[in-house]
Amino acid sequence: MYITLESTNEVVNVMLGVIMITRLNVMYRSRKVLVFIVVVFLAIRIANAVMAVISMIHISVEEVVLSGTYRCNIHYVGDTILLYTITWILSIALEVLFLCLATRNAIEHFRELPRHSERGIIGDCFTVLIKTHVNYFASFLAVSCLYVRFSSPRFSANLSSLETEVYLGFAQTFQFAQLFVLGPRLMLSIREYHAELLTNSETAIAMVSITLQGSVHVPTSTSV
Repeated sequence: MYITLESTNEVVNVMLGVIMITRLNVMYRSRKVLVFIVVVFLAIRIANAVMAVISMIHISVEEVVLSGTYRCNIHYVGDTILLYTITWILSIALEVLFLCLATRNAIEHFRELPRHSERGIIGDCFTVLIKTHVNYFASFLAVSCLYVRFSSPRFSANLSSLETEVYLGFAQTFQFAQLFVLGPRLMLSIREYHAELLTNSETAIAMVSITLQGSVHVPTSTSV
């Protein structure tokens, strides 16, 4: 069960990373930037995957029965917790890179907006992009800090204590919300904005059509 959860989290993180790369590629439209992002992304994800596999190999799970209740105790052997901490630190570095690239591109576009006649639409689109990106980054940073703090002696030295289990359960719940609630918002927010834009455009066209029809006067013939 533990390995299944970790594997699922890894797959979802890769999918969200691909979404981030796609968003940045749309924003920059530069092959050099795309190659740079993909190389950094693959390097970090491969390193994290290797360390995760090594950590899983050194994890021992013990099943015990207390008062008729089955319970699984997970024991981290060697530098397993340190490896997990490194993976989260690398993931934070990757998300910081994504956020910096998105913010830099958004600032450049906002500076160039007065030169364009459609600055309202472009400005709103980049506002949506940055808003969802910042919200996702804030949630990811909060989850990462929770897991990095888990490596402190207060928790790592007492893995079977009630305090550690409650803390880890809270971190996992927060991570679930970040992956499966805020993560999909990276796509859904753009779809919602596009749908709203189409609706407003159709409404404006309909209003103009009604106005033009009302202003047309049919000439009548008069007899002398």
